[in-house]
Amino acid sequence: MATITAAEKKAAAKVQYNAFLAACPSQQLLAQVSGKWVTLVLSALGSGPDCDGEPRPMRYSELARVLAGVSPKMLSQTLKSLERDGLVDRTATATVPVSVTYELTALGISLHQTVRQLKTWSETHRDDVSAHQARFDAAR
Repeated sequence: MATITAAEKKAAAKVQYNAFLAACPSQQLLAQVSGKWVTLVLSALGSGPDCDGEPRPMRYSELARVLAGVSPKMLSQTLKSLERDGLVDRTATATVPVSVTYELTALGISLHQTVRQLKTWSETHRDDVSAHQARFDAAR
């Protein structure tokens, strides 16, 4: 059995989680959390359409109202995916009809601010990007 030096262990660990490398498992996670509906659900969850509140539990119907354009199927799939990833907790309360709420977990909260800033940035700079695209396309 060959002995591995500390430097080799460190290099191996760095390779294991370097999203710039094609084989890095973190690329899959990055792809999952950067999807349009994932970003918008995480941004909206508990803070509403203006993203100015603190994260709090929200009912499915409230999320659906905030996220105009999302189909019920896509919202359900996105919430299930976020629950599976440990970013969202789903709580069903025995009422008639059953009341279901979704809430960010500690892991979800750690990502919440980042995606919220990405949403805000895209709203702030959409016109700038459109102008650059028009100039680029006109120059071709």
